[in-house]
Amino acid sequence: MDVGLLLAGGAGQGVIFACALIGALGVGAQWLAWRLQAPAIVLMSLAGLAVGPLWSVAFGEPLLSPQATFGDVFRPIVSLAVAVILFEGGLVLKFENLREAGASVRRMIFVGGPLAWLLGTFAARYAAGLQSASAVVFAGVMVVTGPTVIIPLLRQSKLGGRPAQFLKWEGIVNDPIGALFAVAAFEFIRVASQGQSLFGAGLWIIMAACYGIILGLVFGWLIAKAFREGWAPEYLKAPLILASIILCYTLAEMFQKEIGLVAVTAYGMTLGNSKLAGLTELQKFKEDIAILLVSGVFVMLTADLTPAIISQAINLNTLAFLLCMLFVVRPLSVWIATYGTLSRKEAILLGWIAPRGIVAVAVSGLFGSLLVDLSREGRFFFSGADQITPLAFAMVFTTVVMHGFTIGPLSRALGLARKEKPGVLIVGANAWSVQFAQALEQSGIEVIVADSNYRRLKSSRDAGLDIFMGEVLSEDAEIKLDHARFSTVIALSTNDSYNALVCSHFAPEVGRHMVYQLSINDDEENDDRGLSSNARGRTLIRRGRTYDSLIRDQYRGWEFARTRLTDKYSLEQFRADRPGADIVAEIRADGTLVLIGPNREPRGGEGTSLISFSPEKRDEPKPQAEMAPA
Repeated sequence: MDVGLLLAGGAGQGVIFACALIGALGVGAQWLAWRLQAPAIVLMSLAGLAVGPLWSVAFGEPLLSPQATFGDVFRPIVSLAVAVILFEGGLVLKFENLREAGASVRRMIFVGGPLAWLLGTFAARYAAGLQSASAVVFAGVMVVTGPTVIIPLLRQSKLGGRPAQFLKWEGIVNDPIGALFAVAAFEFIRVASQGQSLFGAGLWIIMAACYGIILGLVFGWLIAKAFREGWAPEYLKAPLILASIILCYTLAEMFQKEIGLVAVTAYGMTLGNSKLAGLTELQKFKEDIAILLVSGVFVMLTADLTPAIISQAINLNTLAFLLCMLFVVRPLSVWIATYGTLSRKEAILLGWIAPRGIVAVAVSGLFGSLLVDLSREGRFFFSGADQITPLAFAMVFTTVVMHGFTIGPLSRALGLARKEKPGVLIVGANAWSVQFAQALEQSGIEVIVADSNYRRLKSSRDAGLDIFMGEVLSEDAEIKLDHARFSTVIALSTNDSYNALVCSHFAPEVGRHMVYQLSINDDEENDDRGLSSNARGRTLIRRGRTYDSLIRDQYRGWEFARTRLTDKYSLEQFRADRPGADIVAEIRADGTLVLIGPNREPRGGEGTSLISFSPEKRDEPKPQAEMAPA
């Protein structure tokens, strides 16, 4: 079928084709990013450029032109999508998280944020060449550093400790705050442009913002109360939240344009801090919708660019703006705001790392189009607004690429990266897993024991093990669990299906060869009712060695033992001494941990330590020289 005929064959056909193409490109780019472990934001942007300006250069007209296809509804579509994205940002912004973030993050938010906004305005005005109004709005958006970009960089670089926590919390809190900066600036400028006094404009904006915040608080309180009281069935809760977001946004917009973004952010924050039971399930639905909307927004915004706009944005002014943002605005705002709370090395690293992400581009695209509309009405001080979206994409591409390639080497050069080898995350606290964790830690392997039940973690705490209390599959764990501390995941809960889910969750991050769980049953190879091998982790110990059999043997007196092999005590001698022992792990002379299982036999060798589970615990054999009398 001729694509040109399809696009020209009526508004209905054109819209349907555009929606199908946007969905395919957006979700396809997300999937490709997952497969390649690449930044999704870059691939989504490239997809939009390919069917928009690049297609136009190659074939004379774009394959996808969202503005022309959707007409007057294009901007409302983008506005609603951004509203849902900001609601998501507000939903994860919990006040208790801000307390946990530390003094340096709080100072960065309340001092560094406004300072970065001010310095960014000068950079956009005098380096990028934007006029004052456009510069103020754009600089507000550029304050954000989203967790969707930060967290993958932290995993890649193995950066942990205080710098990693700083970057995580800054990204979480900055997402909605940067958008609110832009909303406030836009509303102030728009109202002032209508001939009102600055005092009157400021007073009106404060009133409108208060209305939006109160409206969001009311919606959050009502929805939380409705869900607690059981006024809505479970299957309607997620759709009800989506519908209420749109209603909240619409009611705020009827009072004052663009205050809807403030209202939905306040709505999300209220709901997120309501301690509502079952909010995790609702967050899953919200994440799915947000992923779809983010994909669509990225593709539409990049596809709507024209070759002329892109060519105008690729100039010395853009280069100067990027250099100012990277080497002046970010370092100064961090160093001034956090003075006295960070070490010199930490300040250098954090003053450099600030990748922009999804919210930056989505909100920039929205306000860029709004300012362009005002420019068409003859307000000359909004000129340059058409450059906001290309500048935002330039900033995103530059920061994601440059910070992605330099965070690892720079953190290592400054001595902030972890020097010790990553350890093990054991999911599921029980009698057997805790003893196994103790054996690993006594062998020099760092261990984190995770469980969502405080009582089950008591034995781990009593043993002095490092613990994480919470659901490792949750979004909260993405933020609070230090992923740089482990490169191996062992799921040892009493639920085999949950163990498989944990392994599937962490496999893309640490590698499928580094996720393990116990055998599901005595003959899992021939059990058609069991999970397939690609849906679970690698088998620990041997096939048929289930949790039930291990805990039963533990109650019979079996214990863990650590045995160091020497030139006088080999692996063969160990097997002869303990024919019934299960060898669980091997720690080689260089400190490498190898977990034993089917087709993964211990290699042995001098200097190797074996961790075994056997009926009788014996002392580690000593060399003959040590056993001789003094």
